[in-house]
Amino acid sequence: MKKPVYLDYAATTPVDPAVAEEMIKCLTLDGLFGNPASRSHGFGWQAEAAVESARGQVASLIHADPREIVWTSGATESDNLAIKGAVAGRDNAHVITSTIEHKAVVDTCKWLETRGVEVTWLKPESDGRILPDQVLAALKPETVLVSLMLVNNELGCVTDITAIGQELRNRGVMFHVDAAQAAGKLPIDVTAMPVDLMSLSGHKVYGPKGVGALYVRRSPNVRIEAQIHGGGHERGMRSGTLPTHQIVGMGKAFSIAEACLEDEMRQLERLRSSFLEGLHELRGVTLNGSEANHVPGIINLSFEGVDAESLMLGLRDLALSSGSACASATVEPSFVLRGIGLSDDLANRALRFSIGRYTTEQEIAFASAQIVDVVTRLRAVR
Repeated sequence: MKKPVYLDYAATTPVDPAVAEEMIKCLTLDGLFGNPASRSHGFGWQAEAAVESARGQVASLIHADPREIVWTSGATESDNLAIKGAVAGRDNAHVITSTIEHKAVVDTCKWLETRGVEVTWLKPESDGRILPDQVLAALKPETVLVSLMLVNNELGCVTDITAIGQELRNRGVMFHVDAAQAAGKLPIDVTAMPVDLMSLSGHKVYGPKGVGALYVRRSPNVRIEAQIHGGGHERGMRSGTLPTHQIVGMGKAFSIAEACLEDEMRQLERLRSSFLEGLHELRGVTLNGSEANHVPGIINLSFEGVDAESLMLGLRDLALSSGSACASATVEPSFVLRGIGLSDDLANRALRFSIGRYTTEQEIAFASAQIVDVVTRLRAVR
């Protein structure tokens, strides 16, 4: 059976073969299978050395100090640790976020509200961006944390984190950024970006699932309370035996991403242009998100006169989604699309196409042709 063309890189990426090769070396008796916390023998020392090497590789991609990288099970845990850890123990805390954040941030902030924390929910611009003035207008004396994503996972739009962060730094407010969809997709330099906490994911950057990291700035020193206890690992911020093979995989993936970042950005922009050009004969196609401020790999489109469910059924040779994989269990229209002002009708006509490292020109041409054909046929039978 022929495999569908994979256009769901925003949901997850395949593991790079070089990453898988490094991971295998950490699993068996003749490899680095030891517990990194076992410092009484060579097996533990070797595993610890591999973990620290990977810590440096992850730090290098975002220009951080390796000591600022805390291992987690993924960006969802990183988001939880950052937000809950920043608010813990604070009286009358106030948090600012937006209505179109990843569910890991939205649901965490909703949970905080049930615990008496005041949360201000910013409404984005129609292209999905949050503007600095919006954040400044929402600040209060009790504001502890602002949490915003760098790249929206459904729209691909990019928010000006640097401008927002500078204003927050001047006011002494902590800033958490979810960069799961940004790492390896655009340059990130935390020495220039006034960010205190940044969530990262392994499986969005051609690494394994089940591993991520939280960047915690050391200067000025940022303190968060641990949410998982049991041994005081990761400098007391996150306990648990470290999965050497997954961490080594994430480190290798981030190292590869750093080496080929500029080339991949150019290639994805070319593929994006080819994809949209291939749809030019279709009328009634709307781009959801920012035309000017975006990562090239995520393209969200609404098709007039065709609902997303019918279109996906017709596009059996394409693997794609109608929104975030983390919200796919619901039948409601995307809360992100609603959040930027789309009606339920328009939101129900939207599909997210996401391309990546292994997408080819031939696949893009095939996908465009398939979409034109299926949309044309569906419109004809309305």
